[in-house]
Amino acid sequence: MLLATFKLCAGSSYRYMRNMKGLRHQAALAIGQELRRTLGSPTPNVWIDQVRRRSSLLGSCLEEISDQELAYIQQGEEAMQKALGILSNQEGWKKETQQANGDKVLSKVVPDVGKVFRLEVVVDQPMERLYEELVERMEATGEWNPNVKEIKVLQKIGKDTVITHELAAEAAGNLVGPRDFVNVRCAKRRGSTCVLAGIATHFGEMPEQKGVIRAEQGPTCMVLHPLAGSPSKTKLTWLLSIDLKGWLPKSIINQVLSQTQMDFAYHLRKRLESNSASEARC
Repeated sequence: MLLATFKLCAGSSYRYMRNMKGLRHQAALAIGQELRRTLGSPTPNVWIDQVRRRSSLLGSCLEEISDQELAYIQQGEEAMQKALGILSNQEGWKKETQQANGDKVLSKVVPDVGKVFRLEVVVDQPMERLYEELVERMEATGEWNPNVKEIKVLQKIGKDTVITHELAAEAAGNLVGPRDFVNVRCAKRRGSTCVLAGIATHFGEMPEQKGVIRAEQGPTCMVLHPLAGSPSKTKLTWLLSIDLKGWLPKSIINQVLSQTQMDFAYHLRKRLESNSASEARC
């Protein structure tokens, strides 16, 4: 059944069939039903592997999608696969910094990517709250993270993919001037586990801005899942890979990126605690 469904989906990708809305809709529904039956309730690691194998297939079955939109979906999902591959390799990580509460940043050099940073924290909030803040309220990030001036969604593609423009604040005592980023982001959920990924992309409607250096992210990835034995707490792992561009010493870059991750964890906790306190008062 699954093989037949794949063929149905593949057929809908041919140009002469792209206007057959009903066929594409049926293909997407059929694949969704078949995957739910086949996958059951896998563990987070198994689910990540399944996302790698099946996400491109599901994306190609979206209705009313242009070639450019499909390219963005594929770009985001390829970034997710690459980032998850980096995270799954436990060898070679070196500690950059660690806080008393257990928050830590690790780093290593990855061929064809460069130096990447890995934040590992446990947040005393359920995963759903983090998902709401990081995905559903993405454009409000500048309200609580002083390292971010603004995040704006430029285009939404299907349920899981968006194109964003992000403006970062100056860093390291203004040694690192303002940077901006244009990224494709995608979010995948399976039960209580969520993977958020992104990478730099080109979007013609957002050219480089005067006085701001266009930096590049990617591949980046956040993995969220309930802490084992404590479902009200969330384990967050953030892989960060950025080319800040410009002439900057490596020592400054390393300091800025690792501190950016630590700052993120601190301010995210404050935001979530503030929201919880407001809800309690109401």
